[in-house]
Amino acid sequence: MDALRLDSTEFTPKVIFDPAGGKFEISGESRPENSGKFYEPLINWLDQYKNNAKSGSINFEFRFEYFNSSSAKYILDILKHINTINQNGCKVKIKWSFDALDEDMKESGEEFSKLIDVPFEFVSIE
Repeated sequence: MDALRLDSTEFTPKVIFDPAGGKFEISGESRPENSGKFYEPLINWLDQYKNNAKSGSINFEFRFEYFNSSSAKYILDILKHINTINQNGCKVKIKWSFDALDEDMKESGEEFSKLIDVPFEFVSIE
């Protein structure tokens, strides 16, 4: 399956979904004008990937500096797809990284972690 790579912009995060390279990452700011237009291709890619994911393990890193409320809905959709991948036999671990001074971002990750059954690692970045 081909990797999905998107460079960050002023309003959208960097995205790397690279099964062959073993790297799954969303990082940066997420406040697109149209969240659906940005996130639907990511969710469609994960829809295809969850049917092709092989057993083994993957790490999925979220490293947001900021996301708006409309992005939060799509982040949860992505997490639900990751949950399905985990349930289908691929061992998934989520790394939720946040600025050490950003308590809100840490709490957002903690709230998301309660909604799915995938292990979260919380990493404070100095």
